[in-house]
Amino acid sequence: MTAVTDRAAASRAVPAGTVMPAGTVMAAGTVMPVSPITAWSIGAPRLLAGLDRAERVDHVTHTAIHGALPATDNAHLLGLLDASALYGRGGAGFAFARKLRSLAGPATRVVVNGAESEPASRKDRALLTRVPHLVLDGAISVGRAVEAREITVAVHDAAAYSSLARAVQERTEATRVQIVRVDGGFVGGEEHALLRGLAGDTSIPAGRRRPVSADGVLLSNVETFAQLAVLLRRGPHRFADTGTRDEPGTTLVTVGGAVARPGVVEIPLGTPLGILMTAAGAAPAQAVVIGGYHGSWLPPAGEIALNRAGVAAAGGTFGAGVVLVVGADTCALGELGRIAHWLAAQSARQCGPCHFGLPALATDVEALYRGTAPALAAAFGHARAVDGRGACRHPDGAARFVTSGLHLLQDEIDAHLRGGCGRPLLRQLPMGGHR
Repeated sequence: MTAVTDRAAASRAVPAGTVMPAGTVMAAGTVMPVSPITAWSIGAPRLLAGLDRAERVDHVTHTAIHGALPATDNAHLLGLLDASALYGRGGAGFAFARKLRSLAGPATRVVVNGAESEPASRKDRALLTRVPHLVLDGAISVGRAVEAREITVAVHDAAAYSSLARAVQERTEATRVQIVRVDGGFVGGEEHALLRGLAGDTSIPAGRRRPVSADGVLLSNVETFAQLAVLLRRGPHRFADTGTRDEPGTTLVTVGGAVARPGVVEIPLGTPLGILMTAAGAAPAQAVVIGGYHGSWLPPAGEIALNRAGVAAAGGTFGAGVVLVVGADTCALGELGRIAHWLAAQSARQCGPCHFGLPALATDVEALYRGTAPALAAAFGHARAVDGRGACRHPDGAARFVTSGLHLLQDEIDAHLRGGCGRPLLRQLPMGGHR
């Protein structure tokens, strides 16, 4: 593989479908093709330790910070997981111990899901490009524990691919690790869609509810494997010396929108939203979007605890660990409509709720933006029609996102029905261009 020195070269060097098998040696001088993702912490960093001294933590520095990777087996790993209540850091928040126990026997494959298709999220790419060895530590340890024949790290981002390739070259025990570049569409990160993409098929959900662990595949997202590496070294008691009793440890949050300091932030689980907004330099806000574009619109209440229980108590879902501030200076209903149309465009077009329901829902929001009164009842009707009826969970998440926004923005909707809110549409919520 030739050295990658710029964004265009990166795109040509590692197209979707590219596989870096175990043992591949990259050309000397290979560098990351893009600027590092801004990453910082509230409290002492664990996952992001070392970024105060280097833009990317290589294996020598990584070992100096964290120490050698401890040995583990399946029983030991399950004991740690049971004692720490570690849940997956992807959108579903599934307990990792349950995934491990759901394997019928030795795993055929461990898959690290780095296809970070949520356009508002950067946390997995921050780990892969800046501290890749924590992710590899977790994947290699799990691979050993479940006796997997193969470890695959799937990414859609050129910089992540380049950084991982370097990381594999920097260590000697990664002989079973292969890195594959996959498509980065929004539904492509769903576990069945990802496995189809890895097999060379179109990266869309298969419409099955059967867990992939039933087929001998242990799959989880990037941050989960990095957290496992921290847990292996710290043990359950030291792992739980931050966070909350029920949700110990730290997590990564991508903060963006109307903030002066966007980026990826490591926080103790349960950190109040107000502390994060203050640290990020948030502008006066009329709403926050928590959980990404399958998450929810919520009022910018500073007391909301940023963990699964805290966001659920506020009426939302922590989801993909995204916090987007919707400033008081933008048209929030217009922001909602933009993302509703984007979500409709991300449909796999393989079932009625996606193919017909989501475009209709987006059209309803646009009609409200333009001041059409009957559209509100139509929007809630279309949302009910798609919820729980799709071939995958994309319609459910899109409906939740849109209806939570409509419920929160009643005053905004009333203003538009009277002629408009008077605020410009500043496009504070990111969309597209995430590949």
